[in-house]
Amino acid sequence: MDGTMDLTGKTALELRAMEREIAKQHLDKFPYLSLAWGLGNLVCWLSMWVLCLNGILPLWVGFIVATINIAACYLPSHEAQHSIFAMPGKSKRWLNELVGHLSPIPLVMPFSVLRATHMEHHKHANDPELDPDYDHHYDTVLGFLWGSLQWRQPQPFGREHPYARCLKRIGREDLLLLSAGYRLVYLGILCGTALNGLAIEVALLWWLPWQIGITYTQFYLSWAPHNPGCGTDRYNDTQSFKSRLGNIWSSGMQYHVIHHLYPRIPLVRTPEAYRQMKPILKAQGARVDAI
Repeated sequence: MDGTMDLTGKTALELRAMEREIAKQHLDKFPYLSLAWGLGNLVCWLSMWVLCLNGILPLWVGFIVATINIAACYLPSHEAQHSIFAMPGKSKRWLNELVGHLSPIPLVMPFSVLRATHMEHHKHANDPELDPDYDHHYDTVLGFLWGSLQWRQPQPFGREHPYARCLKRIGREDLLLLSAGYRLVYLGILCGTALNGLAIEVALLWWLPWQIGITYTQFYLSWAPHNPGCGTDRYNDTQSFKSRLGNIWSSGMQYHVIHHLYPRIPLVRTPEAYRQMKPILKAQGARVDAI
């Protein structure tokens, strides 16, 4: 299927059926790249500590690599959040959970928290009350950058962090303790290494890369695909967009509309699925004109 297909007279149900037929070509494909990416990226980040602290690599090289590692560590977990490696009850389910838990360690976010809040994002995308990622909605990039900075600060008295609010709403208060445990371990490592004369090293291998990585992740996985002006229904709760960095360096999010329609299509297959579906999605009112 391509952009020349004749959709004249097709009903919404017929278009939806055509859409699903294309989606079937991309579902249930094992994401080997994401498996290697998720585990290899973590090993690479850990190796920066060994190589830099032992003087084998210059610290500035470690900083650059660690920043890329942390910016890249979320997506394999994202695949696992949607059970793309294996559904519950399948023999490879352990692998799904392994990648899900290990890959976002540098981001200091528990897999269980990421999965619970992300499922709510999919259910309530762009809803100002129910979407836990709605705080990233701003009309401008500068507005987003300021909001991202505020998102990672302690919240004022009487105001809850959006993820905490979401977890309480869905009855997963237990995950608040898990998240707090992750942060305490992280802060303990930062303080412990600093007190042992490694403040610059830990700042350049984790603290500053984390600051850059979380901003990058929020920009390309939240702000860019959902702003400005996206709605809340199936075909306009997200959009395609043209990134100056290209699809790879924008984490494959240029075709995020496919992910919201069919979350279990592996990331590496979304560009092809998008090209096949684009005329159908456009006919359905999806925001696909950018690319």
